[in-house]
Amino acid sequence: METPKEKAKDLIDKMIYHIMYNCQPTLSGMVAKECALIAVDEILNANAIWYKDSIPYNYWNKVKQELNKL
Repeated sequence: METPKEKAKDLIDKMIYHIMYNCQPTLSGMVAKECALIAVDEILNANAIWYKDSIPYNYWNKVKQELNKL
């Protein structure tokens, strides 16, 4: 399993690829970061039954923290 930091970087890389391939190439990594944050929020919200101290919740919450650092 990837570390939260590695997953955060991977999400941004995937978003950048998607944006560059499907949209105007002038869009920046900031757009990709915002897309990745939206995706992580969706994961956290879709799994509202997770306990706040569960491993999956903590992992995705740490991914969100790493995204905010980038």
